Amino acid sequence: MGVIAIVNQKGGVGKTTTTMNLATALCVMEKKVLIIDLDPQSNATTGLGYKINEVKHSSYDVLVGNVDISKAIINTKIPNLDIIPTSMDLSGAEIELANVEKREEFLKMALENIKDSYEYILIDCPPSLGMLTINALVAASEVLIPLQCEYFALEGLSHLMNTISIIKKSLNKNLAIRGILLTMYDNRNNLSKLVDLDVRKHYGNLVYKTVIPRNVKVSEAPSHGYPVILYDSHCVGSQSYISLAIEVISQERVS
Repeated sequence: MGVIAIVNQKGGVGKTTTTMNLATALCVMEKKVLIIDLDPQSNATTGLGYKINEVKHSSYDVLVGNVDISKAIINTKIPNLDIIPTSMDLSGAEIELANVEKREEFLKMALENIKDSYEYILIDCPPSLGMLTINALVAASEVLIPLQCEYFALEGLSHLMNTISIIKKSLNKNLAIRGILLTMYDNRNNLSKLVDLDVRKHYGNLVYKTVIPRNVKVSEAPSHGYPVILYDSHCVGSQSYISLAIEVISQERVS
């Protein structure tokens, strides 16, 4: 079982899109997967067809101890895929946890009760390095970093790597980088190619061979309540996420 935090402090890089579509691709390959929506924007929750005002129990309730984690799990319409949705209350969780002892470990402790029920647990993190993301990094065994192919990509990545190093030294010695995923790649754009070369030069084998292209179907799918793999399984975005899932599974065989 792998608990993978999908993290980048920058918004709009494809964290939620990657969480939803990697999870779906893994499920297609008969893996049992849980998504934890830890982003107050609730995009993973709504992207799978749920309305946040209709959610009974959420990741907020789990973090603040209102409910056992097993009661927050919802079976999705995708076979083998469950989700712990979020709600608007999650935006206030960082303030509520500010002065609570061992606040960085709440998600980790909650996962102890269910972690053996899944082969992969994917945590969709908010675009910040606050208490929610720290909870994810402490609970996770590995980090997957979506990285948009743009000019300031490496600058932000360096800051994130430093944060991960601090978490590893002080709170989670077993935390490892699962991989760096290049997203929103545009073959017609020289900048995408330069970022690709630069990231691979600096981080080598940590960078997935698969890149996620800019694709209109990927953008359309959440408005219909589906991951792109179900919305249009033949489009280039879907095929890229299937390729990523194959790489992720192959990492298990190597290790």
